[in-house]
Amino acid sequence: MDEIERIVPRRESGAAFARRYIEHLSAILDSLDVEAIGRVIDLFCEARRRGATIFFLGNGGSAATASHFANDFGVCASPEGHTPFRSMSLTGNMAFVTCLANDFGYEHVFTRQLRNLMRPGDVVVGISASGNSPNAVEALRYARENGGVSVALVGFDGGAMKSIADHTIHVETGNGDYGPVEDAHMVLDHLISLYLASVKD
Repeated sequence: MDEIERIVPRRESGAAFARRYIEHLSAILDSLDVEAIGRVIDLFCEARRRGATIFFLGNGGSAATASHFANDFGVCASPEGHTPFRSMSLTGNMAFVTCLANDFGYEHVFTRQLRNLMRPGDVVVGISASGNSPNAVEALRYARENGGVSVALVGFDGGAMKSIADHTIHVETGNGDYGPVEDAHMVLDHLISLYLASVKD
């Protein structure tokens, strides 16, 4: 929260903090590249038409966002009368995640799952505020090297994931601005899911 602490002195009231946080977040959302968002939406639509699976992954708060994305694609974006999305979060099976972390190292908890599950043409979405989470970086690299399509949802300066991914939605902020980046990623989840729910394949 370095950027938030810089723009909102601690001596200000809770109401002032709320106002400035909302203003800060609004400016970040206004700066998003809607063309990049559109390209990712098109990619998801095309994946649904092909019957490809979309895998979501992340750490910490981004792990929760990954699960939320998979839920929304499986329910909100897959209404009755539409071809459902094949979507899965790689953060949900904690027994498997801890097994892989213990046996192969935490940096491989996603690549080892993709090794078992990903088929050529599947989509792998890595979510990370810094763009530098080693396991997410490795997952996007694995996808690109094994016939998958990689998508990065990142913040700060984009990190390593921005340069690896086939498609990137970059929430540009100062380093350490975790809350607003994660807020923006959840906005993207709801924006994209709601749009996809309206589009028949």
